[in-house]
Amino acid sequence: MNHTPRTRTVVSCTLLVTALGAGVTACGSDGNPLSARPYDAAGLISFNGPSEAHKRADPDKPLEVTAKSGEGRITDVVAQDSTGRYVAGELAADGSRWHSTSPLAANAHYTVTVSTEDEDGAPGRKVLAFDTRGPSSKKRLGVTFGPEKGTYGVGQPITAQLDHEIKDKAQRAVVERALRVRSTPAVPGAWHWVGDKELHYRPKEYWPVHATIQVHSNLDGVKIGDRLWGGPSKPLTLTTGDRIEAVTDASSHQMTVYRNGEAINEIPVTTGKPGFETRNGVKVVLAKQYFVRMRGTTVGIAEGSADSYDLPVYYATRVTWSGEYVHAAPWSVGSQGYANVSHGCTGMSTSNAEWFFDTVKEGDIVKVVNSNGNDMEPFGNGFGDWNVDWQKWREGSALFNGKPEGPAPGDALRIQPAAL
Repeated sequence: MNHTPRTRTVVSCTLLVTALGAGVTACGSDGNPLSARPYDAAGLISFNGPSEAHKRADPDKPLEVTAKSGEGRITDVVAQDSTGRYVAGELAADGSRWHSTSPLAANAHYTVTVSTEDEDGAPGRKVLAFDTRGPSSKKRLGVTFGPEKGTYGVGQPITAQLDHEIKDKAQRAVVERALRVRSTPAVPGAWHWVGDKELHYRPKEYWPVHATIQVHSNLDGVKIGDRLWGGPSKPLTLTTGDRIEAVTDASSHQMTVYRNGEAINEIPVTTGKPGFETRNGVKVVLAKQYFVRMRGTTVGIAEGSADSYDLPVYYATRVTWSGEYVHAAPWSVGSQGYANVSHGCTGMSTSNAEWFFDTVKEGDIVKVVNSNGNDMEPFGNGFGDWNVDWQKWREGSALFNGKPEGPAPGDALRIQPAAL
């Protein structure tokens, strides 16, 4: 070995020098016998990467670092590429072997820092470096994040649209692990696979007010499947405003609007009549339109029937793609606060609708309670994401496996912001 072995026994510096002889200077300047600079561990470990500078590693193959039998053990391995992406890995309990568990990126430069300990407990270190070859396939997975850059309500989910279907759970884990969301202030959150080409991300609770949310993908150059590699994507930054919540009680025909938990307005409304009941549950503002022409035929009502309508509607705040709005309904002012007479929308006077229109923004929360209608769909008809409880939400993740709270130890590296 090319280093001076040191004993594990905790003794004073004076006693150690006396026992080993004046020529042995194992104590550091702080009096700790383990505080000296780590020795070069090149002789203790072997690595399966290329040793020649001109050769490149195959990104399809995992990294492996092993300790020579009987000469010590590996205590830690940190593998990172030049963009800051870490490689997840597993270290054997006896320190004899470390291997990567997440894929390498193609056309990347990696630095691997290996920490060791010899039989006498002396720490060693070796830094390895290598480059990877290009991908074996030209097929790339693109990711588009949504919504567009801007300021939104605290109920706004993050969306990720993929341009190829990902059905295999292991491949989903590779993709999900590389989609990074970071909020300031920080809050726990998770991705949920809505379909083979779509994911949504939300926190356990609503976003904090006046938060900054940064979203990006680390998939570029990462192998996902035998013929599919990650491609580049455009990052996204959002901010949130005040917490605006509009809660409509369909049985009392009243909407209460809250800002940051404080009631700021009470509005008499009408909701869906029998046969057209308004959906219960949490919805998110999708869009605002000053004028919409609403026709019964767009929601399956036959033209000329008793329920047919064709109306100019103003101050329309959309909450479902199927046509549910909060809007001005001057024709039903006499029923507002007393009866439900609409075809599913929440109607109010023109002045109240104008105030509501000016107060809310995309991503704000619109909740309906005590309606006889169906529950809001979680997906496909707007953002019903908040109607899914946290444990079920996490069951839609390829990483968390439905655990209701924090990740298992094996997940920890994979979900930290700098993990990949």
